[in-house]
Amino acid sequence: MQITFLGTSSGVPTRSRNVSSIALRLPQRAELWLFDCGEGTQHQFLRSDLKVSQLSRIFITHLHGDHIFGLMGLLASCGLAGNVKRIDLYGPPGLEEYLQAGVRYSQTHFSYPVKVHKIHEGVIYEDDEYIVSCGPLKHRVTAFGYRVTEKDRPGHFDVEKAKAVGIPSGPLYGQLKQGKTVKLSDGRQFKGTDFCGPDQIGRKFVYCTDTVFCDGAVELAKDADLLVHEATFAHQDAQMAFDRLHSTSTMAAQVAAIAGAKQLIMTHFSPRYAPGNAIVLDDLLKEAQAIFPNTKMAYDFLTYEVPRPV
Repeated sequence: MQITFLGTSSGVPTRSRNVSSIALRLPQRAELWLFDCGEGTQHQFLRSDLKVSQLSRIFITHLHGDHIFGLMGLLASCGLAGNVKRIDLYGPPGLEEYLQAGVRYSQTHFSYPVKVHKIHEGVIYEDDEYIVSCGPLKHRVTAFGYRVTEKDRPGHFDVEKAKAVGIPSGPLYGQLKQGKTVKLSDGRQFKGTDFCGPDQIGRKFVYCTDTVFCDGAVELAKDADLLVHEATFAHQDAQMAFDRLHSTSTMAAQVAAIAGAKQLIMTHFSPRYAPGNAIVLDDLLKEAQAIFPNTKMAYDFLTYEVPRPV
């Protein structure tokens, strides 16, 4: 489970930061999930090591332009490349109408299936390995945060140990891996737990933007191994954050601390804190770390491997 930031600015791009988009890479299944798709996201793909051909799911937090204006361009390019099998889109009400309007007026024709899922609070996707859920945030328009939970996996199966006691390879190994008890033809019985290491605890990734501090973000971020949370404003500009329903660096840190998250990475920074101004991004980082020490600051193309819980 690997995160790559494709855009970390708020509202408008800057010379060094594009607008919002984060890629979640699932290397064991050669799959890529995208969270938000601001203008220029497809160009950010070209500047990264990510393969757009692996893109299968896109999760949109809300319908403000800096989170969706890159969607039509990316989907159209995927169609022209001809190497995407299917893309599922998840987002709030209005996403499908937005996409249909773009298709109609640009006369774009996708060469692969695109399905839009209108989301509501709760589980919105589940397979054998992952659960994706969403919850409401507090912004000027309907907005959702996302939580990706990796399911626990059985521990490592010790093949050499099984061979040493004379268990023949084949279906019996599969049963032992599942923790079952098997009986050999000579009457001996073996428990699967004796040949497997401890279960691998699944990781939890949470993405919260755009929002002012709210209980919904805290609930989503509970015990997260990685929380990515917007920090548009410095603490000094808290009134502006409340007026515009965005978060300060201290709000993001408070969410992480209350939720018991392991790591916080802040993103979605206002361009007003560019170098040379009275307040710069390093000041936002110090503000957050004073509340939640395990805080990092995102930048475009930062890649972070979500650690497995121990």
